[in-house]
Amino acid sequence: MSTFSDFGVNAALVKALADRGITEAFPIQAKTLPDTLAGRDVLGRGKTGSGKTLAFALPLASRLAGGRTRAGRPSGLVLAPTRELATQITGTLQPLAAANGLTVTTIFGGVSQSRQVSALRGGVDIVVACPGRLEDLMRQREINLDSVEVTVIDEADHMADLGFLPGVTRILAATPAGGQRLLFSATLDNGVDKLVNRFLNEPVLHSIDEANSPVAAMTHHVFHVSGVDAKKRLVHQLASGTGRRILFMRTKHQARKLAKQLTDSGVPSVDLHGNLSQPARDRNLAAFSSGAARVLVATDIAARGVHVDDVELVVHVDPPMEHKAYLHRSGRTARAGSAGDVVTLVLPEQRRDTQALLRKAGISVKPEEVVPDSASVQALVGEVAPYQAPAPQVEQTQSQSRPARNRGTGNGVRRGGQPGRGRTQSTGRNQSAGRGQSSGGGRSQHGGRSNAARSR
Repeated sequence: MSTFSDFGVNAALVKALADRGITEAFPIQAKTLPDTLAGRDVLGRGKTGSGKTLAFALPLASRLAGGRTRAGRPSGLVLAPTRELATQITGTLQPLAAANGLTVTTIFGGVSQSRQVSALRGGVDIVVACPGRLEDLMRQREINLDSVEVTVIDEADHMADLGFLPGVTRILAATPAGGQRLLFSATLDNGVDKLVNRFLNEPVLHSIDEANSPVAAMTHHVFHVSGVDAKKRLVHQLASGTGRRILFMRTKHQARKLAKQLTDSGVPSVDLHGNLSQPARDRNLAAFSSGAARVLVATDIAARGVHVDDVELVVHVDPPMEHKAYLHRSGRTARAGSAGDVVTLVLPEQRRDTQALLRKAGISVKPEEVVPDSASVQALVGEVAPYQAPAPQVEQTQSQSRPARNRGTGNGVRRGGQPGRGRTQSTGRNQSAGRGQSSGGGRSQHGGRSNAARSR
């Protein structure tokens, strides 16, 4: 592999990468860096886990260095389809930007915009944003894109799947026509090709492997189970190992329910789905990343944008509806050259559909009838982690959480004789976040809603 210095990456960025243990470029980086650093428009196609984030983070941090920081007028813009992906892009980009004296902020919906507005008014060089909230702030004149020199659209195909392309089109139209544009997408269908034709100027195409192809370092398994009860026992067995694993469910309710069941059985687990507020999502992802929770039970919201190192096993507890979802779910393991295993659990009535799904995904694997103690299952479980008792659900009164303020002893009756609301409240909700693990250090952010807004 080539080093980053070979491509003209400056010394400050090379050191920032080395401080994180990154010294050699992955293929997508090696192919794109000569063009992106030279200011050319680039269309990058590479499957998940190929190292695309660094492929655009480096030219952003390099080409914008030394520019003027202005309130509400960033010089760099990254568009991402989900809050999780936007947050993780910022995590990768921030140390590189700081090495060159640049600032980064993240903009997405589902939380109060006050911090985001404050950051913009204070001056920021690079904005990483989801389209919906960005358009809100554009309408409020809190941000102006007329000074953007480099624009990145990450996972454009997922933007299309979520119906975000009209917003992306309006945002790109607000950036200078002569700016550099980098678009990364696994496929060019669903209108992504129209974005390329309209906004990229003579783009250089770089592809790493065939779009939507399986990862070579990923081993696929298809386990046939006899019924729902057998499947439930198998899921608990597969979740019991010591390493990180992600279990995919079809519905939010089932994801929440399974995470709680696993936690109650001694396997610390957290859930991730669209009904969680942003602070709850942050806490759960932090718990999973830190190892406080070994299992993440998720809906397809986590199939894109959740980049956690060393996930050794992905389990499709509920097989997805289409092959692209299968590949993106599976892509949470075997990332950046690491190995990983993917298991699909199949009930008798799902066999025909799952066979067609795998054929479209380019996966050839012989199904196996299994029970929890089958040798192939035990090989994937590996060492069973010790039982970890779930944390008790704490009941806390308001008087414990804050000092009393000269209240009378009215036995909960207000003036005027009307019963007051009870003072005792539960500090935990009926979900696994905060059960069986530390909070993971998630920030407290005002504006999170119990039914989180769609990632925007």
